[in-house]
Parts: sequence; C-alpha cells; structure tokens
Amino acid sequence: MTGLLRIFVLALLVAAWGSGARAQGAQVAFGGLQHDSTLPIEISADRLTIDQADGTALFAGNVRIGQGALRISAARVLVEYAAGEDEPTGRISRLLATGGVTLVNGSEAAEAQEAEYLVETGIITMSGNVILTQGANALSAGGMVIDLNSGQAVLQGRVRTILQPGADR
Repeated sequence: MTGLLRIFVLALLVAAWGSGARAQGAQVAFGGLQHDSTLPIEISADRLTIDQADGTALFAGNVRIGQGALRISAARVLVEYAAGEDEPTGRISRLLATGGVTLVNGSEAAEAQEAEYLVETGIITMSGNVILTQGANALSAGGMVIDLNSGQAVLQGRVRTILQPGADR
C-alpha cells in the first residue's frame, strides 16, 4: 500500500474513533489502476448450463473469470446477457458470483459471499463478510462497492481494519 493511501486509511480510522466509532463506511483506493470493462471476458468452469428462455448461462464448479488485470473466482457465476432488439448478440450485462467469491485487481484482493458485476457501468458490489487486503493491511465490512472506472471502493456497514505500522511503505 502506498504511503498516501496508508495515511488516508489511518485518517479515516481516527475520524471514526473520534466520533464514537459510529462510522458506517469508508472510501479507499482499489486496484491501483483503472479498468477497461470493454475488454473480453474469459470464463472457465467445470460445468455450463445455458437457458435460452431467460438469456442466462450458469457456470458452476471452480469458476474463474478474467478481464484484463481483473480476476474473479467463485463456486457459481450466473451470466446475464443484454436483452432487446437493439442489443448486440452475446453482450454480457451482468455477472452474479456466489459461493466464496475472490476478486483480485492489481496487487489487491477482496473476498465475500457474493459479488455482482455490472459490466456496462464497471461497478462491482460485494456483500457478505467482505475482507479487503492491501499489502499487509486488511479491512472488513458488510459490503463494498467498487467503481472500476475510478479505481475507488466504498466499504459499507460496520468497517474494521488492521493496520501494520511497520509494513513497507
């Protein structure tokens, strides 16, 4: 984690503790780089079930997703395709990952029970026991919203952190 980010996180913690630990959210940098959500999405899994009627594909078992530097792994991922006459065939609109979700972007990683990736907007919403690791430091929260376009994440719910004062800066 960069020295500036470490100072920012520490300032957030001091502000939260100073207000009686009432803070219910925190904003942090995520991934250290901007992401291009127009890049191809590669998915591998043990099984694939396609439902033509509702325009979805369910990948199950050891699911791995890659898009540029972004990596997602989960037990199951439901892929929803864009619908409508004006939509290009096969354009992914949403990915819903469940079952031990791990997301890696650059040198940072986050874990949660589930994650929703809205491909067109570049927004990922993670929920259920979220843990974000940035180098030797870790943050946990009930949920986290990541804007891949700006490289920022907002942790929501009761936010907790462990800071390593002796970690590399």
